[in-house]
Amino acid sequence: MRIELPNPDGDPIWLEDGLLSSEPEPVAAVPVRVAYAAAHIILKDDASHRSSSADAIEMVDWDQTTAFRQHLASHGFGIAEAMDTAQRFELGWPAARRLIEQCGELDLDTGFIAGAGADQCNEVSDPTTLIDAVVEQVHIIQQAGGIAIILPMPWLCRWGCDEQQYVSIYRSIIEQSEGPVLLHWLGPMFMAELAGYFPGDSLDRILSIDVDKVRGVKMSMLDHDLEIEVRQRCRERGQIVLTGDDHHFCDLIAGDGKIPSQSIAIGARQVPDGDFSHALLGVLDGVAVPAGRALRHLAAGDLAGYRRWMQPCEDYGQRVFEAPTHLYKAGLAFTAWLNGHQHQPMLLHRIDLERDLDHLLDVARLASRAGAIADAGMAAERIELMMAGVHR
Repeated sequence: MRIELPNPDGDPIWLEDGLLSSEPEPVAAVPVRVAYAAAHIILKDDASHRSSSADAIEMVDWDQTTAFRQHLASHGFGIAEAMDTAQRFELGWPAARRLIEQCGELDLDTGFIAGAGADQCNEVSDPTTLIDAVVEQVHIIQQAGGIAIILPMPWLCRWGCDEQQYVSIYRSIIEQSEGPVLLHWLGPMFMAELAGYFPGDSLDRILSIDVDKVRGVKMSMLDHDLEIEVRQRCRERGQIVLTGDDHHFCDLIAGDGKIPSQSIAIGARQVPDGDFSHALLGVLDGVAVPAGRALRHLAAGDLAGYRRWMQPCEDYGQRVFEAPTHLYKAGLAFTAWLNGHQHQPMLLHRIDLERDLDHLLDVARLASRAGAIADAGMAAERIELMMAGVHR
C-alpha cells in the first residue's frame, strides 16, 4: 500500500508498507555482529497528568514496554536496557531497576546489557558514595542475567576531576565488580554536562586496568574518525567497540566487510572479532525490521545487500538524532506509535512536544523509505490525527 499525505509546508509525504520487495530473504547464517537495540519506555495514556519523577514508575505501561522489547528481540537484537534511550536520567532508579529485572525475566536468546549508574542515591557528594552505588548496580544487573555497562558519571565533570582521578574512581569500581563489564562514552550532544569526559588518556588507561574484565566500550560521540581510532586500540587489547554513533553506523558496522574468522569472549559468549564495530544503538529501536534484515545480508556475505537496507536506516537516524540530539527519543516513540506498538507518542515530561511537526513528518517519510513502517494505512491515520492536534 502506498499513501500520499498532504504536507502544508512542503511536498506531499508518501508512506508505504515496509519490506515491499521482491528481493529474497538472505539465507540464515550465524550473526557476524553483536547488535543491541537501546529501547525506549512506553507510557500510560494518562501519564501526561503526572509531572513528578517520583511518579515515573507509575507512568510506565509495563505490558507495552515489555512487548516492545520482545518485538526488538524477535528481529535479532539484544536489548540495551535502562539507558539514555529509556530516559534513564529522568526515569529514576526504582523504575530503571524494574526495567532491568523484567528484561532479565524475559530470558531473551539475544541477551541484554543494562546501564549501571548511581541514581539510587539522593545525593552523591564524594567518590566513595559514587563508587559504592555503581558497584551495587553492576551486581544487580549481573544478578538479573545482564552485562553491566558503566554509565557516564557527570559528577566527575562537576567535581573537575583530572585524568588520574578518573582512572582511580573507575579502577575502584572495576576491582569491586565481577566481569564482564563495559564502559560508556556519551558525548555532550546527548548530555551537555559531559563535555570533557575521559580527559587526557584516561579512557585507554581505564580500558587497560583489567582487559579480561573490561571487555570494551560503547562510543556515543557521533565522531566516525574518533571511533575508529579507539577501535584500533581496543582490538590490540582484545576488546570491542559497540558503536553508539546513530549518524554513521552503516560504515562503522560494515568495517572491512569481511566475514570474521576469529572471535573473542565476552563472558560466556563468543563474539566475532574483526576490523568493525559491533552495535548498541538507539536508532535500532525505530528500524529493527529493516536493520535486522541488513545484518542478515551481512552475515550471508552480501555486503551490497547490507548497505541497500542499512543506509536508509542511517538516513532515518541522522534526522531522528539531529540537534538538539537529546530529543531523539521523540522520533523513536513517534515511529513506535505509527507502527501500533503504543497508544500515543508521549515521553516523560512531554519532551516529545519539543520536536515540531515538520521534523516528525520527515521522520515518518524516512522510516517509510527505510522499510520501517509496517502498515502505511494505520500510520497515515495516526499522522492525520496528530496534524489535527489530537496527540499534540
